[in-house]
Amino acid sequence: MKKETTPELGAVKGMRDISDGEYYAYQGFYEKAAEIAHYYGFTPIETPILERADLFARGTGSDTDIVQKEMYSLRTKGGDHLALRPEFTPAIMRAYIENGFQSQPQPVMLYSYGPLFRHDKPQRGRYRQFYQFDLEVIGTQKSIVDALIIKLFLLILEEAGLKNLKVEVNSIGDRECRGNYRRELTNYYRKQTRQICADCRERLKTNPLRLLDCKNPACEETKLGAPSALNFLCCGCKTHFKEVVEYLDQLDINYEINTNLVRGLDYYSRTVFEITEPASAEAGSAPLAIAGGGRYDYLARALGNKKDIPSVGGAIGVDRVMLSPNYIRQNPKLIKKPKLFFIQLSFDAKLKSMEIIEVLRRAKIPMAQSLSKDSLGAQLSIAEKLQVPYTLILGQKEALDNTVIVRDMNNRSQDVVPIPKLAEYIKGLK
Repeated sequence: MKKETTPELGAVKGMRDISDGEYYAYQGFYEKAAEIAHYYGFTPIETPILERADLFARGTGSDTDIVQKEMYSLRTKGGDHLALRPEFTPAIMRAYIENGFQSQPQPVMLYSYGPLFRHDKPQRGRYRQFYQFDLEVIGTQKSIVDALIIKLFLLILEEAGLKNLKVEVNSIGDRECRGNYRRELTNYYRKQTRQICADCRERLKTNPLRLLDCKNPACEETKLGAPSALNFLCCGCKTHFKEVVEYLDQLDINYEINTNLVRGLDYYSRTVFEITEPASAEAGSAPLAIAGGGRYDYLARALGNKKDIPSVGGAIGVDRVMLSPNYIRQNPKLIKKPKLFFIQLSFDAKLKSMEIIEVLRRAKIPMAQSLSKDSLGAQLSIAEKLQVPYTLILGQKEALDNTVIVRDMNNRSQDVVPIPKLAEYIKGLK
């Protein structure tokens, strides 16, 4: 069989169209996640897809893979250097500072969702345009909010049907204690340069903490022997991390302390976490990281704010949720199976069609229609395929009489109903 060629104007590699049932699945997940966040006191925010490239270079880290290799950037005709957002957190912190959120009662708790962009290698669960649901708590250093973020992500994922989720946590310290750890880690890896990949040899020069974020199997054994950040924590960081795990214990959350967990972004400090779904024999897949995040107390200053703003947050990879064999599809509340199919049979009926559709919309009665069709047979065929229980039939006589025929598609019985009483009549049907 001849393989079909990709059209010259086909979708960009690593990006795809989302439509119909898949689109509703995404929307249903967002609605449920936003509902849970709302009940825990979070409010929505939407930041632009395009931001200044320097926002991510200064916030995410100029030496990170995101900025060095993955960020989509462009120059405008006016000379501005912009980037498609590769993540939410720097943009939300920028919005917090720029829009005067500091004057509101602290902390400010925000949620956001939508597309992000990274020029990454397309593979299972990883696209170049991908989707996340994000939570941020800005303006407090209290350890309880670290545990709150983890708890909410678990709630959202469990309500979506995901099971046996693995929670890993660690503390990477703060400015006071991280320097000693960085030196120890650097000294250790300098003795292992022949055993690590080329990327890690570069990371050793620029950002040693990111050595522990390497996913290359060749570096795995070296990572296992690396010194633990927990052994270098100052008193404040020890207390903070102790409180975080005590809250997780109180919330009955099963977790593991992974001393190699650092996350790959420069702005993290103290708590970092990751939530993984185990490998699935059914899907023949390896474990997938579904959510992750941590504390970022120094991000605001990196973006030019005069003082630090202690904060914590994270994100769920929605594309990966959809891949789970345990995912339970949640349709958005807006989308309801149509109860009726509206059939019109003359020009006069078409003229009156919008009036009837508006009557039904105001009464919140879901319906389907095909106003572009003319014949009764064609429209009845569509109604039968949709398996709607009732059809509304508006012919020329009904249009003149201001009535409509309501037909039961199961037993073919029908009634003539005045349009002003149509909504009331339909609501009375089983």
